[in-house]
Amino acid sequence: MSTQQYGKLCGLPRIAASVTADLIANAPASGSLPLWLLTEADAGRALAARTPAVAQWARSQQFTGERHRVLVLPDADGRPEGALAGLGPIGSLEQLNLWHAAPLAERLPAGTWHVETPLPAAAATQFALGWLTGAYRYTRYRAACAAGHSMLVAPQGADLEYVRAAAAAMALARDLVNAPANDLGPAELADAAAALAREHGGTLGIVTGEALAAGYPLIHAVGRASERAPRLIDLRWGEAGAPRVTLVGKGVCFDSGGLDLKPSAGMLLMKKDMGGAACALALASLLMRLRAPIRLRVLIAAVENAVSGGAYRPGDVLRSRKGLTVEVGNTDAEGRLVLADALAEADGEGADLLVDMATLTGAARTALGPELPAVYSNDDALRTELVQLAAREHDPLWPMPLWCGYDDDLGSRIADLNNVAPNAFAGSIIAALFLRRFVTASPRWIHIDLYAWNAKERPGRPVGAEAQCLRALYRLIRARYG
Repeated sequence: MSTQQYGKLCGLPRIAASVTADLIANAPASGSLPLWLLTEADAGRALAARTPAVAQWARSQQFTGERHRVLVLPDADGRPEGALAGLGPIGSLEQLNLWHAAPLAERLPAGTWHVETPLPAAAATQFALGWLTGAYRYTRYRAACAAGHSMLVAPQGADLEYVRAAAAAMALARDLVNAPANDLGPAELADAAAALAREHGGTLGIVTGEALAAGYPLIHAVGRASERAPRLIDLRWGEAGAPRVTLVGKGVCFDSGGLDLKPSAGMLLMKKDMGGAACALALASLLMRLRAPIRLRVLIAAVENAVSGGAYRPGDVLRSRKGLTVEVGNTDAEGRLVLADALAEADGEGADLLVDMATLTGAARTALGPELPAVYSNDDALRTELVQLAAREHDPLWPMPLWCGYDDDLGSRIADLNNVAPNAFAGSIIAALFLRRFVTASPRWIHIDLYAWNAKERPGRPVGAEAQCLRALYRLIRARYG
């Protein structure tokens, strides 16, 4: 499949322009309808300040500012002349986040709306981002698509450049993760990176075949069983001399488990096992679009973990790019293997900041659930800063320890280390400790174990792909490097 064909499927050349460009008006639109935002605590006072007719209508509909409740205000002829939107039990408008606005583009009557309630600048930015994010739907394979959404006049103070870029990046990550594995393999993931490189003036290198086997043997071993050849994708962008930021993404486009085969139920969501790569590419698009003053490198280990006569086996001993030998305790722990070679490459070049993202362990989901990615770092202050920025950006992360007491659990009798522990305890920490063996020169390394999927339906977050941690990491990179 060519890059052009893939663009027709997933909308990559325009990167979800319908989501980002068509639903926000830069200047006040004539005839736009007013939208009042009410918290539960403030609903009574705010309604008392409205006209008696509005207050009476709200009381008759038992509107009390509940979160995501929308009440349309009709005129004498029954046409909408405004609406009330509930924010729920937040204490102040400073606490408004993008998910408060997420349902509004669909739930409000068609037309153009403006926010009548004055918002702080940060809340205005969150509101506009939520409006666009909530309009996302993955409709590539549907013959009939849903009707259009309502427009929003940009709230005063909103950072529209960031809003549009962030919404586009989130849509890109969601598009990639939602794409079925028959249409998104290692080659198509490389096409997605190529589209970004072309759009933003970056360069792209691809390592495949004998060069991959010789230089990145763990990536090759994991992917060699598939008819779709494994590869290392290497995107570079930025000016020489700028601070180096390197992103590494796990790009397992489908994970059968290999010879340690997953049960059928365990494979149902394995098209999303490239979620780390999707979020890395989305973060790269956000950084490039907003011209971050960095020297960016993105490394994606793109493979399919398949079953064939060429599959790597439990008990095999593989030599990594770093030179360490790894005994394969389980072929379903393939993500840490492909990341190890990519991290060794990144670590060898040197970076001011090295970040890897991966849908790595079920243990992280058992501990934290689907909404809280686990974050590890060899720099405690860096990890704390990221967690704080993540909370402020409403893109949560949860700090986890690189507990050295478990390091011996990666021991092997015949190799430098095993890719799994002999027990089921602390699986996410064990995986992070494994990766740390391949990061020895980078003073600032972050590892994020994420899910990249919404398991339940919520406003703005339909069941399906989710873009996690990219807005938090963007804020960290801009805070550190300008």
